[in-house]
Amino acid sequence: MTDAQETAADTALRTTGGGPPDDDVPANGLPIPLLEPREGVPPVVASEDALAGVIAAFAAGSGPVAVDAERASGYRYGQRAYLVQLRREGAGTALIDPVGCPDLSGLGEALAGTEWILHAATQDLPCLRDIGMLPTSLFDTELAGRLAGFPRVGLGAMVESVLGYALEKGHSAVDWSTRPLPEPWLRYAALDVELLVDLRDALEKELDRQGKLEWARQEFDAIASAPPAPPRKDPWRRTSGMHKVRRRRQMAVVRELWTARDRIAQRRDVSPGKVLSDAAIVEAALALPANVAALSALPGFGHRMGRRQLEQWQAAVDRARALPENELPQPGQQVTGPPPPRAWADKDPVAAARLSAARTAVSALAEELNLPQENLITPDTVRRVCWEPPAPATEETVAAALAAHGARPWQVGLVTPLLVTALAATA
Repeated sequence: MTDAQETAADTALRTTGGGPPDDDVPANGLPIPLLEPREGVPPVVASEDALAGVIAAFAAGSGPVAVDAERASGYRYGQRAYLVQLRREGAGTALIDPVGCPDLSGLGEALAGTEWILHAATQDLPCLRDIGMLPTSLFDTELAGRLAGFPRVGLGAMVESVLGYALEKGHSAVDWSTRPLPEPWLRYAALDVELLVDLRDALEKELDRQGKLEWARQEFDAIASAPPAPPRKDPWRRTSGMHKVRRRRQMAVVRELWTARDRIAQRRDVSPGKVLSDAAIVEAALALPANVAALSALPGFGHRMGRRQLEQWQAAVDRARALPENELPQPGQQVTGPPPPRAWADKDPVAAARLSAARTAVSALAEELNLPQENLITPDTVRRVCWEPPAPATEETVAAALAAHGARPWQVGLVTPLLVTALAATA
């Protein structure tokens, strides 16, 4: 058995039939189905009194804490958490309802200084931050899997390949704003944190074996200390199918419809796509309908849509049609940084040669280190340094440029020599 499988076998996990697993991986090599949490499914914490008990239990626990959150993406407006799951040695598993307990800052404070284990931390940290929970240190099992060279890094795939257990993943895309939450969903949620500590320990050993543990620690520190993402500029430009919209008047229609839809979705607390699809917005922008009758003939505005709804969408179209020329949106966003790589050969052949050499070198090193290129160094950082290289391009100046773009020390140390060589390339 691997160290990871030994770690899993040492824990009394309930599997098919409710009994503890054998000490070895099954002879047929198939993963062991993990169907029940060790202590069963805990009750959902939805009151301040119950939350106080959880805070006390987790403050008294030991070791790192496994944390997960469930959102209602595609059902509700925004990305708020509708269930928070935690597990810690000595405290067991807790399922907390952020609707009943919207302020979890007391729990966050009780866990200050404790390492949090999350899978794909950047997905959950924004919604956890909104309810008062933010780690001072963390271990991201998905990112650890990437750095260790695992080809599949979803939680189920990682638990299966590293620990030899199969998680049931049938409820990942359900509407977690449903109340009360069904028992099978709660079981699924509890199992999501059941093995995170075991997975973390096994991955730490593997990263240490590969000489990548310090790299991972730097990455985790960067995630934990990162500030909240700023609001996206002109979010309406990300409407699916926007590439079809080329005229400024049509872009104004997209902007007006997107803004009206967002306002309605926020008021009704539903996903914007449930109010009006992106495809319908683009159809209206391309057609520029002059009245409700013309609008109702377009895909996405059919017979199921009431007269009042049609009128509100037509009003948005009319606002765009009435805008003076100087208030229409410009064809593209104000882009900072280098142009798209496909344009480099025409705009600056020498820069294109630098970028080609850099990409080749980074790709070769990433393959040698058995990790994704984007984890070795982000493509955007490579493009920016190749488009406007420091002068002169020495080890010191290139290292400083990489650090200024957010590269971690381990990345700077590995990538700087490659870029110094690549920046000397000519067309």
